[in-house]
Amino acid sequence: MTIIGWAQIAAIFALVFVCVKPLGLYMAGVFSNEVTFLSPVIAPVERAFYRLAGVNPAQEEGWRSYTIAMLVFNATGFVFLYVLMRLQGVLPLNPQGFSAVAPDLAFNTAISFVTNTNWQAYGGETTMSHLVQMAGLTVQNFLSAATGIALALVLVRALARSGARTVGNFWVDVTRATLYLLLPFSLVVALAYVATGLPQTLLGSIDVTTLEGAKQTLALGPVASQEAIKQLGTNGGGFFNVNAAHPFENATAISNMISIWAMLVISAALPITFGRMVGDDRQGWGLLAAMLVILIAGVGFAYWAEANGNPLLTALGVDQIAGNMEGKEVRFGTAMSALYAAVTTGLSCGAVNSMHDSFTPLGGLVPLVLIQLGEVLPGGVGSGLYGMLVFAIVAVFIAGLMVGRTPEYLGKKIEAREMKLAMLALLILPFAILGFSAIAVMLPKALESLANSGPHGLSEILYAYSSATGNNGSAFAGLSANTPWYNMTLGIAMLLGRFAYVVPVMAMAGALAGKVRGTASEGTFPTHTVLFVALLVGTILIVAGLEFFPAVALGPIVEHFQMLAGKTF
Repeated sequence: MTIIGWAQIAAIFALVFVCVKPLGLYMAGVFSNEVTFLSPVIAPVERAFYRLAGVNPAQEEGWRSYTIAMLVFNATGFVFLYVLMRLQGVLPLNPQGFSAVAPDLAFNTAISFVTNTNWQAYGGETTMSHLVQMAGLTVQNFLSAATGIALALVLVRALARSGARTVGNFWVDVTRATLYLLLPFSLVVALAYVATGLPQTLLGSIDVTTLEGAKQTLALGPVASQEAIKQLGTNGGGFFNVNAAHPFENATAISNMISIWAMLVISAALPITFGRMVGDDRQGWGLLAAMLVILIAGVGFAYWAEANGNPLLTALGVDQIAGNMEGKEVRFGTAMSALYAAVTTGLSCGAVNSMHDSFTPLGGLVPLVLIQLGEVLPGGVGSGLYGMLVFAIVAVFIAGLMVGRTPEYLGKKIEAREMKLAMLALLILPFAILGFSAIAVMLPKALESLANSGPHGLSEILYAYSSATGNNGSAFAGLSANTPWYNMTLGIAMLLGRFAYVVPVMAMAGALAGKVRGTASEGTFPTHTVLFVALLVGTILIVAGLEFFPAVALGPIVEHFQMLAGKTF
């Protein structure tokens, strides 16, 4: 580890930190229907959308109507994207001449992009036409991110309101999230990407002459525009197969810094939005502190593991003065690779600028565990916030049990119904991750997809189902997942991780919204202090982390000791 490496990491976190308050307050204004500096330009467009859709923006919905609207909207997006891929061969804007996408892969990809997972069991530049990339995948990048923000707003309003029967209007929330936040920010970031060297063209490819005089064909396309919303919306799906390790997706150290900043900034600002909307900014800063404590620890641990190198490579005569550079880009190095890996998995982004499969066992442990902790550090746009609020409710319940008082959060009593719904949501991850992983390690057809045996092979399977259920999308690339088994089961895991999780959270929001918000007294447990942050961090580590410890111990931890003993698989 070097001072320069730590300085790079600190600089990016500093850039994010200075943006979270102004952006968080801006979003609070947007979702409270206040006039913003973009209103003169966007408000007429917004009203036109409502008229065309027949939506009354002043009419709010209860949690059931809101949830049904969300499910219908996303089901429609799935059908549209699936049909678009199946008809790809006969549609325009297909300069590469690609044929239709196979049914099981189209099923997996459609679910992946609708759920904000962006798991890709294919190479983008060799599979998807420009029309599918733009009208299908990029559109869903916007809509899935907007859906996550909308769902978070339901829980925020439920905690902010007193005795309410409504929680907002889904169509208004999705529209405002897209028009006032995701679209203008993506435009700015896309222009910044173009300035750093990312292509933005409708050409399918270009033929070039290499320095050795050979001919080479380079795939091109509308990369910068997809890359912008990929990062800002914590989607993660790349235009190219190797994602942000490709120089056309991540050309320079500057574009790499922009990418990490863009991944973090909206999710990190949403807790500030939460604090402002519930009337106590300190609540938002407390949630953000808990998120960053674990994330920064993960960054430091991953950097340490990769900077120490791999003794197996040292034994082969590989100079590891720069650390373990296997699977990493020289233009980024170990520090920026470790930071990117931790951020993309602490979020639910899944973009990669290095191959997690090539990390040291403990370095690869970090992204795996950060996903398994619930994708709340700070998680996907919107989904990270409502996931963290679920943990906060569990934390105050535990605190109430310890002191013998009825637990409260922001003046709302947390009772049996809320806790049952919270635990139902939290159990989705271990159910899908461990259940599907257990089945996969027993099936010969599933094991045929592994590039490695032993504990690293187990890590590849465990990571795949963790990534799918956590709606992350990154992978240990040694697993060949484009098979009917993995396409179908990973698709189901994505559905469970997104919708089976959020439906009980919406039901909990409906119950909380109807409760009268009490006032704090001397006996009220404060939820903005260092003590609560520590309790929240402990709850995340114990409730979420210990569920997966036996499986993790059999994978990367065993592999670490085998590496020290000089054994490979």
